[in-house]
Amino acid sequence: MLISFGLLAIFDILILFNLVPSNIVWGGQIKEPADNLIVLELIALVVTFIFAIIIAAKLEYIKASRFKKSVNLGVWLIFAFLILNTLGNLASGVSFENLIFAPITLVLAFCALRLAIEK
Repeated sequence: MLISFGLLAIFDILILFNLVPSNIVWGGQIKEPADNLIVLELIALVVTFIFAIIIAAKLEYIKASRFKKSVNLGVWLIFAFLILNTLGNLASGVSFENLIFAPITLVLAFCALRLAIEK
């Protein structure tokens, strides 16, 4: 999951620098580079970073024993987010999101579920 979140962060950065077309993300709603694309991608980067920290804490790469309950709750929230994200990708009119991102987020959701049910 950490590698996937790292790759997602790189993908978001490539979108920010217009190296990947913006019309393949965000449901195809953003047709040209715009200010709202920058805001959306920066939010996506922050969320991805937070998710990576929670996963790293759950895997004990980061010592967070005082926050064990919060980390466990965070993993459940990541699972829920990824399930909703999968549904959003499937509902998107963009075939890239339907065919590429939906299966990836579904696999990540099951990985998060596995981590969430672990003690």
